[in-house]
Amino acid sequence: MIQDELLKALANVKTLNEIEQIRIQYLGRKGIITNLAKETDFSKLSPEEKKNFGQKLNQLKNFATDQIQETLNRLTAQNTATPQVHRLIDLTVSGSACSLGALHPISMVQMELEEIFEGMGFTVLDSPEAETEFNNFESINIPSDHPARDMQDTFWLKNDMVLRTHTSSNQVRALKRFGAPFRGIFPGRCFRYESIDPSHENTFYQCEGLMVDRDISVANLIGVMKTLLSEVFKRDVKVRLRPGFFPFVEPGFELDLNCLFCGGSGCPTCGDGWIELIPCGLTHPKVLEFGGINPNEFSGFAFGLGLTRLAMMKYGIRDIRYFNSGDVRFYEQFAPII
Repeated sequence: MIQDELLKALANVKTLNEIEQIRIQYLGRKGIITNLAKETDFSKLSPEEKKNFGQKLNQLKNFATDQIQETLNRLTAQNTATPQVHRLIDLTVSGSACSLGALHPISMVQMELEEIFEGMGFTVLDSPEAETEFNNFESINIPSDHPARDMQDTFWLKNDMVLRTHTSSNQVRALKRFGAPFRGIFPGRCFRYESIDPSHENTFYQCEGLMVDRDISVANLIGVMKTLLSEVFKRDVKVRLRPGFFPFVEPGFELDLNCLFCGGSGCPTCGDGWIELIPCGLTHPKVLEFGGINPNEFSGFAFGLGLTRLAMMKYGIRDIRYFNSGDVRFYEQFAPII
């Protein structure tokens, strides 16, 4: 009988491949059990005989399937329980090289700044890279006829939005959302269509800061900037504060950092010995009004810190173009040492 022959065959198998061959032999498309239906002339059978034949054929298929599965389970369990023979380890063979990933240097600087400012009570806020013209210009006192627009070569999108030219675009949005008093920073990527050289890129990172409260003065601004730079560089650095024009602050200043590469003597990175680092000033009353804040009751200061240039100074990177180069060799220098 087919059942006895199947049991006898399964009793002698030793490998998974042998079980598969038996399955094909009995249950495959041309298997012994499958052919029983193909070789039977059902036209000569009565309805009752057809019914009995079908029942017996199904019972036979189920029997074969169950027996094959049980044998497969038994053989698998035996192989699992059998102790594995380990190959000898050749300790003279060189090991496989293992490399660690690294954060981008700008990401590391941004994370450090966020921690510093959070320690001073500032909130870290995100903002969109594609901005409305109002948020990027009008809300920070740069109307369509303002000459400051000519200083920023802007990427315009087809939907009349722009790629933000500065993270200052989040000032009014934050004031409308949180009101005053307010302390916040807005780190992120900015875009300007300009010539690329060792200290200028068309894609760069900024960290805008805004503080609004009662009786805010230039002294508050200088105090925050000094705390920031001393924490970042872990040493005293030489800076200078000179007058600067920015439509969203009045008065406005340029805080420059003495070049850490040449010590102020002048080099290809800085030009004249100074790196323009932090445009800043007291918040313009119109910006406060756009944000729904009464300028007669509150005042504030704002600054735009160049994260990319700060990373250059902190890590001794002389050419800004390395940051967007995609060169893995450059990023590997910042992998952690273990």
